[in-house]
Amino acid sequence: MMPKYLNFIKGVVDSDDLPLNVSRETLQQHKLLKVIRKKLVRKTLDMIKKIAEEKYEETFWKEFGTNIKLGVIEDHSNRTRLAKLLRFQSSHHESKQSSLEQYLERMKEKQDKIYFMAGANRKEVESSPFVERLLKKGYEVLYLTEPVDEYCIQALPEFDGKRFQNIAKEGLKFDESEKGKEKHEAMEKEYEPLLTWLKDKALKDKIEKAVLSQRLTDSPCALVASQYGWSGNMERIMKAQAYQTGKDISTNYYSGQKKTLELNPRHPLIKEMLNRVKETEDDMTATDLAVVLFDTATLRSGYQLPDTKEYGDRIERMLRLSMNIDLNAQVEEYEEIADEQEEGKDDEAKEEDAEESEETDETEEQMEESTDVKDEL
Repeated sequence: MMPKYLNFIKGVVDSDDLPLNVSRETLQQHKLLKVIRKKLVRKTLDMIKKIAEEKYEETFWKEFGTNIKLGVIEDHSNRTRLAKLLRFQSSHHESKQSSLEQYLERMKEKQDKIYFMAGANRKEVESSPFVERLLKKGYEVLYLTEPVDEYCIQALPEFDGKRFQNIAKEGLKFDESEKGKEKHEAMEKEYEPLLTWLKDKALKDKIEKAVLSQRLTDSPCALVASQYGWSGNMERIMKAQAYQTGKDISTNYYSGQKKTLELNPRHPLIKEMLNRVKETEDDMTATDLAVVLFDTATLRSGYQLPDTKEYGDRIERMLRLSMNIDLNAQVEEYEEIADEQEEGKDDEAKEEDAEESEETDETEEQMEESTDVKDEL
């Protein structure tokens, strides 16, 4: 009678209208059962909604919060009712969770989207480069820290007329003044040689394009997924599935999509790289810096590196250069030195082997003598 996400509900249904002189299969397809099922679900959701806020968050949500999120994904007809029961962590409070209705009440005047960021835990999400400017400008961000959270939000097209925006994907825009737009356009022209060099030369086979970022304040760069691509959190979840074999066409397609590299034009590393590229596009230091920044952005954006050895070798090379160590300096070979105890054990083993061989020889001689005596007899 109840859907899977409400499997914790137990009760008895009393009805005078069900026919009893039919088979069980026929009864299960009866129209009245569908009506009863529909009313039971709505009655249950109304009962849950009437639970006091404190008791709901402290008791009910901790125990059955995942069931409600699964209901948003599975039950399309009651999605709006279930959305009002959702609770998520947010940047507004360190420990207390917020509902979507509470988020809308705290939204800024010109804010037209609900911002959210998904990750493995709160610390990871709070330190993500994607939330830097949003938090600095005073926007509230929902933190999705459970594996089912991102699926749940993707199943919700909107809430109370406000659409959701994953800040780890393309499409994040801020309302800026005309002067701000003109300044951004001027910076795009200034950094055009660097953006073109990254896309066509330094990171030719690794990125879709390079653009100037509007979401970064402290980090030099970040890797942004397309609007319909996988975020770093979703890619991690999909690759961890039990049925994942590495041969799934859909998984390989989404994980193999090229991302957009967003640069922070106010960061000193990006400024230095622009100056080097303007001088010469064949600067090896600038190329190494671009690749290291890309790999670092990949990790900080929640994605996995395809070749960790190459990343480690490149970091070692840059460390050698920074410490004035010759790039061709070899590691000293390790000399095998036997311990005295091991040598003593080897000597004892040799002595034991010698004693065993002597005993074996004596036994053979005795057997030969006994054989000769028998022959004489």
